[in-house]
Amino acid sequence: MSSDYNQPHSYQNMGPSDTRVQIAEQQKPAPDQETNYNCCSLVLIFLSYFLIIITFPVTIFFCIRIVQEYERAVIYRLGRLMGGKGFGPGMFFMIPCTDTITVIDLRTVCLNLPRQEILSKDSVSVAVDAVVYFKVDDPVASVNNILDAKASTKLLAETTLRNVLGVHTLTEILGQRESLTRQTRAIVDEATHSWGIKVERVEIKDVLLPQTMQRSMAAEAESAREARAKVIAAEGEQQASRALKEAADVINESPAALQLRYLQTLNTISAEKNSTIVFPIPIEMFKGFSNNAAAS
Repeated sequence: MSSDYNQPHSYQNMGPSDTRVQIAEQQKPAPDQETNYNCCSLVLIFLSYFLIIITFPVTIFFCIRIVQEYERAVIYRLGRLMGGKGFGPGMFFMIPCTDTITVIDLRTVCLNLPRQEILSKDSVSVAVDAVVYFKVDDPVASVNNILDAKASTKLLAETTLRNVLGVHTLTEILGQRESLTRQTRAIVDEATHSWGIKVERVEIKDVLLPQTMQRSMAAEAESAREARAKVIAAEGEQQASRALKEAADVINESPAALQLRYLQTLNTISAEKNSTIVFPIPIEMFKGFSNNAAAS
């Protein structure tokens, strides 16, 4: 048995992301395999160089390509991939007759997802608007492993969003947006890793409810507010009655305090410039008449 089998694997002690990266690097073709052309291919490449040389003043404009700082060029020569991570940025040479070039934009793309009609766990139909921010992390994988990376990421994000929100209730969808978006982003990013796509953010813009549900929730909230208002009013009346009772006990201890209260009330009424003034008569004035009537 070879000694290689006795050695532990190189990515046993690595994390999941490191393992995926090492497996992807092992699956990439070696540099000698990329340039291993057969005789027919070598002849075609030689003829292409010959045509470039004999038509040099003209073909120079077709052989030189320039890509921007935020772009990478993936080149296939006779169906074989040239380079490992794409060419660029800057200027490079290509053979127009045998090379096929695909320019990939590495900038972050904001993808607006169509409105999704979702049935929540408590059987409430809601409409969700969301956006996805992603970028191409591996240009070669985005060309080799997927036909249309942008459209595939969009469809996958729509499906994942529906699956994640469909297992939660309406209250959880409205109150736990941040955790739901993190969960959706992790699932989409894990699925698009082999496509060379890096999902940066998934955001839920708005959650739209049916009109009947909005009216029901508004009526429920209004009833709850009215109930709280009645409780607060009752507590205020209770506190006011206690304060009046304490004030009456204080006034009862001193008869002069009642007369001062009468005068204060009269001053308050006169300050409002009313044509009619009601002057309260102290009840103590009638005690003498009641005592005489009782004696007679």
